[in-house]
Amino acid sequence: MNEQDEKYMQAALKLAQRGIGSVEPNPAVGCVIVKGSQIVGKGWHRKFGAEHAEINALQDCKTLGVSPNGATMYVTLEPCCHYAKTPPCTDAISASKIARVVVATVDPSEHANGRGVDQLRHAGIEVQVGLCQTQARLLNAPFIKFAATGRSWIILKWAQSIDGMLAYAEQSDTQRWISGELSRKEVQKLRKRAQAILVGINTVLADNPLLTARPAKGQKLTRIVLDTYLRIPLKCKLLATAKRVPLLILTSRQTLDNNQQAAAAITRKGAELLVFPDAPGQSNLHFLIDELSKRGVSQLLVEGGPKVISSFLKEGLADEISVYIAPTLLGRQGAVNVAEPLTELNQPVCLYHVDIKRFGDDVCLTGLTRKALDEISVTTQ
Repeated sequence: MNEQDEKYMQAALKLAQRGIGSVEPNPAVGCVIVKGSQIVGKGWHRKFGAEHAEINALQDCKTLGVSPNGATMYVTLEPCCHYAKTPPCTDAISASKIARVVVATVDPSEHANGRGVDQLRHAGIEVQVGLCQTQARLLNAPFIKFAATGRSWIILKWAQSIDGMLAYAEQSDTQRWISGELSRKEVQKLRKRAQAILVGINTVLADNPLLTARPAKGQKLTRIVLDTYLRIPLKCKLLATAKRVPLLILTSRQTLDNNQQAAAAITRKGAELLVFPDAPGQSNLHFLIDELSKRGVSQLLVEGGPKVISSFLKEGLADEISVYIAPTLLGRQGAVNVAEPLTELNQPVCLYHVDIKRFGDDVCLTGLTRKALDEISVTTQ
């Protein structure tokens, strides 16, 4: 493989990024077809359940009136070889008489994991794997982790002032949000990536949030509340919409037994109560993540307050951290300091492959934990 190969794979990776927020829990995949040093077909996976990147790129060739016979295909993830919502891409690639396929990374899913590559080779197609592999695995880190381990990818997100405050001490129409409008719009993209969003009961009591992705995506985001003592108000927005948008409340067995009328009222509203075992030494969060993983939640977005954030970090559950920092020092006008519970961490949490972006005057810092890199098998930068 040479510089030209890398150039075309970079183009495929750029196309793949267009699918993020629309294809989950599927991976975001890009594809470029090159013939005679010219790109003759481009495609990406546009929407969950729709055609894959390879099929869209082959269709692009047809639209342009160019035969892919003898061409090279660059694709960011191993082509699928099984029937699911769409037929196998390997069959379409073989039928197109593509001569060479360059794959950035293998799909670690049980139904793939090299089988797609093998099928193409058995069809007489030259296949090379590993070009820009780290970029490809980072692009689809949540998918790679879930496919390889069956465990949910966990994103911690919060917005703060420079001095670590998460809220104003006294809220008003002009002092409701720490972050700016552009940052809040960007957070909606995080919600569209995820299959579930989690907050603690204190956030529900303080903010009465709705916790939906706006504008709404096709799949409904499951809302999760950590509520050990069932303090959730019956008239809150979450329960008012529970019959339309899934709501899961994590509580204790003792609370459920002692508050059966309240529990019945909550379930009548449409919420599901998930009861964690009252077992000494057992983590309620690990129990929850086990359950979400079984339910196929590949990405969980945690938007809780300091105690919730601290708990996920202390349990070593975070894969990705995204912090929006507003250019404001709140001082005494601030409330809820994110740093206070973090002093209980036994060791520092370092972030890798850090990305820093500006949204208006806000700065967003995003990075992956060491645990996450191990799970998707990439190195630090």
